[in-house]
Amino acid sequence: MNKVNFFRSLHFKFVLIYVLLILIAMQVMGVYFVRELEKSLNENFEQSLRQRINILAYSIEQEMMKDKKERPEGQTLQDDISAILIDNHTGEIDELRVIDKTQTFIGTSSNKDILGKKSTEVMVQRALIGQEYKNSYIYEDGHRVLVMTFPITKDFSDETIGAIYVVASLEEVFNQMSIINKILATGTVISLIITAALGIFLARTITRPMSDMRKQALELAKGNFSRKVNVYGDDEIGQLAETFNNLTEKLEEAQGMTEGERRKLASVIAHMTDGVIATNRNGEVILINNPAVTMLNVSRETLKNIKITELLGIEEEYTLEGLFEEQEDLILDFSTEEVPYILKVSFTAIQREKGRIDGLIIVIYDVTEQEKIDQERREFVANVSHELRTPLTTMRSYLEALEEGAWEDKELAPQFLKVTQNETERMIRLVNDLLRLSKMDSKDYNVKKRSVNFTDFFNTVVDRFEMTKSEHITFFRRIPTEDLYVDIDTDKITQVLDNIISNAIKYSPEGGQIHFQVDILTDELQIRVRDQGVGIPKESIYKIFDRFYRVDKARTRKLGGTGLGLAIAKEMVTAHGGDIWAESKEGKGTTIFFTLPYNPEQEDEWK
Repeated sequence: MNKVNFFRSLHFKFVLIYVLLILIAMQVMGVYFVRELEKSLNENFEQSLRQRINILAYSIEQEMMKDKKERPEGQTLQDDISAILIDNHTGEIDELRVIDKTQTFIGTSSNKDILGKKSTEVMVQRALIGQEYKNSYIYEDGHRVLVMTFPITKDFSDETIGAIYVVASLEEVFNQMSIINKILATGTVISLIITAALGIFLARTITRPMSDMRKQALELAKGNFSRKVNVYGDDEIGQLAETFNNLTEKLEEAQGMTEGERRKLASVIAHMTDGVIATNRNGEVILINNPAVTMLNVSRETLKNIKITELLGIEEEYTLEGLFEEQEDLILDFSTEEVPYILKVSFTAIQREKGRIDGLIIVIYDVTEQEKIDQERREFVANVSHELRTPLTTMRSYLEALEEGAWEDKELAPQFLKVTQNETERMIRLVNDLLRLSKMDSKDYNVKKRSVNFTDFFNTVVDRFEMTKSEHITFFRRIPTEDLYVDIDTDKITQVLDNIISNAIKYSPEGGQIHFQVDILTDELQIRVRDQGVGIPKESIYKIFDRFYRVDKARTRKLGGTGLGLAIAKEMVTAHGGDIWAESKEGKGTTIFFTLPYNPEQEDEWK
């Protein structure tokens, strides 16, 4: 925030207003005082002048009433009156004139040239009829005078016998007013200086706490809650400062709680296995956690100002407004020919109380395994249905033929019954395999292990098959002669070997060979069974352990297989902590490998 200019600051405005108020108040008082003082001085001056003129008028009236005999020889009325006027021509009086009732000047204090001449002035004429008159003049040199005319009455009666014309100087009055104005101006200046100083002091008492609170607000904006506002008093501003400090404490507590919740939320989002993305109201990505970056296979550098529709690759199907209103989850398929990859995306609008939408929260789930499981479940149900329907259809056909009279045919009836029996046994095997897989999938499935000499155990299983095998298949063994003790569930491993060896015999051609081999590795035994059958295509080698998977379905069904043998073998080997896999070349046969944990120290203990 920029610093406030001094002439725009509250400090300057407060002082200016305070000084202007005092100045206006003093000017109003000064104008009133000067006007009243001037009025009073003028009235006093006029009153003093009237008193002197009254005395002068009496003296002139006495001279005018004298007879010529009473005057000294050679002395006229004009001389006597002029002498009286000259005697009274003192102080503020500039000129005195006396006019008789014929409007003739009969006396003057200075200008004798007008004696005997007529006066034509209106104010003289008014005085001769008994009216006092006054007027103010300003001479060309700036000299201000007061001109007054007074009637001269006979023996204090109403009969006017002349008039006195007076010119009095007002300079003394205005000089006094000038001195008073200077005193008033000086007092005003001194008062303004004192007022300005007091205004600055008072303004500082108000603006200093406010400036302190402003600095505190700036610190709060930066997240600094340690600073406190100084309290300078118990007045309203002091209470405001205390309230500001309380607000700071509350904000610090709220900030701490918010920061704690933010960290919790950030930690939750960061450690979520699901992807989380947040956008602003324009649909631009503002937050994304690491799982989302990994799921979408993008780099954070490319996410700047990118729209969510572009990031998800749905800009052609959906608009941002459509996503704000979208209620259902989207399924995005990023699968390739080699690897399946499916994501589920949920959208939630960030909405304020007034209904305004500020953005989106997008949660991304990796549902590849779920979709895979669902697909396998659907395939499993379809396969089971198909596997059960085929023998049932066959059995129904033969039973219907028997019902229609084929049972009477001594040659066909035994064949039909044999086929029906074989299909029944096939369904029993299928159901048993399904029950076995179901048991292995359940939580209560356990392996009852015991220490067994695997050399003897393996030879026993191979001997059993060698006794029942076709005469056109040859067995070759590369089994160690020493004792190899392992912890296994003999029933389960017998089932594994039965399934593997049965498949090897089933798919071996006439005159073929089956090789059995046991290799001693560091901490496990590796068992392999190799046949010389038709082999398995490369693209199918990793699928033969899936449930109901067959490379050649028609041939497998013809041979009575259920498609579950290797799947059961895989489950049992995995339950023992081992691994199972296959290697094959088309036309050259297939080798099935599986491993079992082996501890030579255990063998030493048995020995």
